[in-house]
Amino acid sequence: MSSLRFRWVALGLLVVCLLALGSFNHAVAQSSNPVRQIIVPDEDRFTPFAITIRVGQRVQWVNNDTDDHTIVSDDAFNTSGPRGVDVLLPANGGTVSIRFQHPGTFPFYCRFHAHLDAANQPVAPGPDGGIQDPNGNYGTPMAGVITVVQQ
Repeated sequence: MSSLRFRWVALGLLVVCLLALGSFNHAVAQSSNPVRQIIVPDEDRFTPFAITIRVGQRVQWVNNDTDDHTIVSDDAFNTSGPRGVDVLLPANGGTVSIRFQHPGTFPFYCRFHAHLDAANQPVAPGPDGGIQDPNGNYGTPMAGVITVVQQ
């Protein structure tokens, strides 16, 4: 009977150790996937334009501009999800965060400072809604891309 009890105690300790190890590995994985930031400086652009992250990582957009902007997913080319993103990024320090759970690409743009052409590519606003500089140019589209790779 003591041999059977010893086996159950040993099995219980093994289960507890495996659960603890799993929790430790999860904590290490979380700490090795820091939040990446995309900044809107005091002008109409995302910096950096392109980043690469790992599955499970979170991206945080920070708007340091005095104008509101948006994060809109270009779902015609979005292969990493989430789909249908269209959120306001408030002026003066507003933030938006998204965690990416699938590998692929996540092209995005600002609805206020770009629109999609017939091929679903972001283009700068024109005379019907853009800001024209003294040279007659309407600027470049406010867009970016996130590449999500396996861990």
